[in-house]
Amino acid sequence: MMTQVRDVMAKEPKTAGPDMDATNAAGLMASYDIGVVPIVEEDGSLLGLVTDRDLVLRVLADRRDPTSVPLGEIATRKSLFTISPDATVAEAQKMMASNRVKRLIVTDDDVFVSVVSLGDIAQSGESMQEVGETVREITESPATTEGP
Repeated sequence: MMTQVRDVMAKEPKTAGPDMDATNAAGLMASYDIGVVPIVEEDGSLLGLVTDRDLVLRVLADRRDPTSVPLGEIATRKSLFTISPDATVAEAQKMMASNRVKRLIVTDDDVFVSVVSLGDIAQSGESMQEVGETVREITESPATTEGP
C-alpha cells in the first residue's frame, strides 16, 4: 500500500489568524521550531502563509514595527499549492518538484487540514533517493544547470 499524505503531514499544525502580529508569529515559530505559519480564517479557509523569510523581508528589512504588522497584510497568497490528505506521498513529491516548492498545504474540500513538507516526507522513511531527486529538482535553476 502506498503511503498517503495523511500519514506524514504535520499532526497538530500551528496556525494563526490574519490579525496576529508579526512578533507573535515569530514567537510561535520559535516555540514550535517551525518555519511557516498558515493564516486561516475562522471558517477554516486558508488565507495564505507566512514564513520566517516573509518576516525578515516584509517586516524587518523594511524596518517596520513587528508589533503593528498583521499577518494578513504580509501573508503569501499566490503560488500556494494544495493537496488532498488522500494523495500519495509520491504524488506530493512530484507536485513539489514540478512547482519547485518545499511544502504543500493539505486541504479537504477547500478547508485547511495541515502542511506537508519535504522534511516530513524524508522523515517518513520514503526512498531517500527519491527525496534527494525532489530536492535537486526544486533547487535546480537555469543558473545552476547552464554553462557559462
